Amino acid sequence: MIESMARIAGKRRSGAPVIEWPTVGLIAATYASWAGAAFFLWPAYPVVSLLVLGVLLAMQSSLMHEAAHGHPTRKLWINEALIGLPIGLVYPFRRFRALHLRHHADESLTDPFDDPESYYRALWQYRELPAALKTLLAVNNTMAGRFVLGPVLGTAGFLLSEAKLIADGDRAARKAWLLHAAGLAIVLPTIVFVFAIPLWLYILVPVWLGQSFISMRTFAEHQWSERPDGRTIIVERSPLAFLFLNNNLHLVHHKSPTVAWYRLPKLFAERREEWIAMNRGYVFPNYLALMKEFAFRAKEPVVHPVLRRAPEAGRAFKPRVRGRSVHGLGTVPVPAEPPKE
Repeated sequence: MIESMARIAGKRRSGAPVIEWPTVGLIAATYASWAGAAFFLWPAYPVVSLLVLGVLLAMQSSLMHEAAHGHPTRKLWINEALIGLPIGLVYPFRRFRALHLRHHADESLTDPFDDPESYYRALWQYRELPAALKTLLAVNNTMAGRFVLGPVLGTAGFLLSEAKLIADGDRAARKAWLLHAAGLAIVLPTIVFVFAIPLWLYILVPVWLGQSFISMRTFAEHQWSERPDGRTIIVERSPLAFLFLNNNLHLVHHKSPTVAWYRLPKLFAERREEWIAMNRGYVFPNYLALMKEFAFRAKEPVVHPVLRRAPEAGRAFKPRVRGRSVHGLGTVPVPAEPPKE
């Protein structure tokens, strides 16, 4: 089954157009809408403008993710030029791309040392944290907490780690931030002097809200499982799918990372039962189901279920059977091997 999936992904990529015009059009529409909402909507309807800008920053973040995977063209520098204007302020495209591609090593998913997007901590690492931060991390593992606190904790952690990299002499990080600074030299004066939006307000509402929307997608994207394919979620349908560029079908994206966003739903529908078998039923029908169950209850522990000691060279995860029902509720027995075609 896995081999057949790989063949599908390969065919899709080999038949992909040199320029993916739906993505080019969406990038143009997003930046034009951002300028329009700020310039025309802000003077008359400031609250509506700020909310619309938050949605548009979430879309721009989703498009950064697409560009990181080689869309909408086969030239990295063109993709960077198309999506690199940092209207979301925080993340340099090159740093986002480098970290996110590291995250796509599925064998390391959820590992707090090897996966840059893991929300887990090792036990020894967790014990060294201040009590207040432990509380914040626990709240951050609820969906409501992730929506409110996620942008602050994520941004603070990212900026601190990037500052350390630059201080340690990382040239790639320094270059990425210099390019980011050049983009900010365009974006910040535009926000303040052309749109006349106070910078503090732009950060407090659109930037925060944009990251909060994305946090709804990332909240449950990955969980610990002894099998790498069991670590990645499928959210079958949602009105938010377009905003997330179909990354609600996250397992499909991880198994076919070069497939464009607008092809993912068909790829999922063609072999729905196989995808669900592949991740052992880590499936939710929609984000509302996630919210009902985990709005105020932590979905995962802060401490990684198996990393309860310091990392060792060559350490492998200890096998552990864990599954979820089709609706993500409780645990279910899982077979020793995935079903065959």
